[in-house]
Amino acid sequence: MSGRRYSVKEAGRAAEFPPEARARIEKMLTRYPTRQAALLPVLWVAQETWGWISKEAAEEVARILEVPPAHVDGVLTFYTMFNLRPVGKNLLQICSSISCHLAGAGRLLERCKKRLGVNLEETTPDGKFTVVEVECIAGCDRAPSMMVNDTYYEPMDEKKLDALLDKLSAGA
Repeated sequence: MSGRRYSVKEAGRAAEFPPEARARIEKMLTRYPTRQAALLPVLWVAQETWGWISKEAAEEVARILEVPPAHVDGVLTFYTMFNLRPVGKNLLQICSSISCHLAGAGRLLERCKKRLGVNLEETTPDGKFTVVEVECIAGCDRAPSMMVNDTYYEPMDEKKLDALLDKLSAGA
């Protein structure tokens, strides 16, 4: 690691990339022609480490990659795959693009909100679920599509959604 210390300030306290994350970052940097080219993979490591990317984490990524913080911020606000605030253990992403909308995504969103007692982009008090509406997760032929964290569930309907929420609530 050439003696570098990777740290961010998270929720008012200092936090560090764990050693395995630091090692992954260093290895990534050797595979790219420039440090800037490794931006997306390093942001993934940050998100995997903290569950979301805080302003401080983004600034630390900028420092590690030797790019302006505004460049990192531009990437973070362009790509919807990065969480810019804390999310629940299960991030429920329901696609509302045209195919999913026509196949009933609106009903799924309403069902999630009602069952979990939250609005869009809110997290349940127990920290288990966050519900978000997303544009196109590339499941148009299997609409309506949704993802829980990085796993696709499609085609989804209200009955399957209820079963999935029950399973996730039980900790499975």
